[in-house]
Amino acid sequence: MDIRKIDDTISVAPQISVDDVAEAARLGFRTLVANRPDQEEFGQPPMADIEAAARDAGLEWVYMPVESGHITDQDVDQFAPMIRDAEKPVLAFCRSGTRCTVLWALSAARETSAQEIFTKARNAGYDISGLAPRMAQQASNK
Repeated sequence: MDIRKIDDTISVAPQISVDDVAEAARLGFRTLVANRPDQEEFGQPPMADIEAAARDAGLEWVYMPVESGHITDQDVDQFAPMIRDAEKPVLAFCRSGTRCTVLWALSAARETSAQEIFTKARNAGYDISGLAPRMAQQASNK
């Protein structure tokens, strides 16, 4: 499992397996967020199996599928309060971790400077500099 810490409240990861869920709980995560649609790719573990493992491990489960490359303002509007209110720390996953990072960045832009967001994302291994215009738009939605 390739966990990439953004900050003390959220980490992201590429697709996890059912077996990874117990490890996530052991590492102290309290909420597991799936941003990947079920059956997006052949061979991907069923979300129902990951959800069952999360519940068995005592984790909160949030299924918020978002289409890769097509994150809408509605997706951000849904993600922002979910991440704010989730029991922390949160582990969010998708195919590569990028869409989770983008969702986090766009929602964080409403309260955090773009430079701080870019730095945190870069430290986690994601270059989201191309999001600057959308982040500016989100910042105006405070």
